[in-house]
Amino acid sequence: MIDHISVGVGDLDRAAKFYEATLAALGLTRLVTRPRTVGFGKAYPEFWINLREGMPRVAPESGVHICLRAKTTAEVDAFHAAALSAGGGSDGAPGIRPHDRVRYYAAFVTDPDGNRIEAVTFPQE
Repeated sequence: MIDHISVGVGDLDRAAKFYEATLAALGLTRLVTRPRTVGFGKAYPEFWINLREGMPRVAPESGVHICLRAKTTAEVDAFHAAALSAGGGSDGAPGIRPHDRVRYYAAFVTDPDGNRIEAVTFPQE
């Protein structure tokens, strides 16, 4: 349904370093680098960061988050650990999230600009 997504960042170099480390855990790499944007993906850029000079930190109450699919719980764990090591914050440690219709394993992080990013997988156990 969705072809690609993008988030605004106040410092492109800082954000690129954060996302290179964090998204690597999910198998995404930097594929495109332009003066004001960087694209990450597997075969083509699916996740973009765009420079927005003077952008204020994203408010936690904005309610916006982006969820990326992981293959395994180990990838979710690695995503969370990489984000914290790269200067991000935890907004929900890795773990099972029981839900009305589905059981899933996820972790939530915030990037240095406050963008909320989730990694999720659906274990069969």
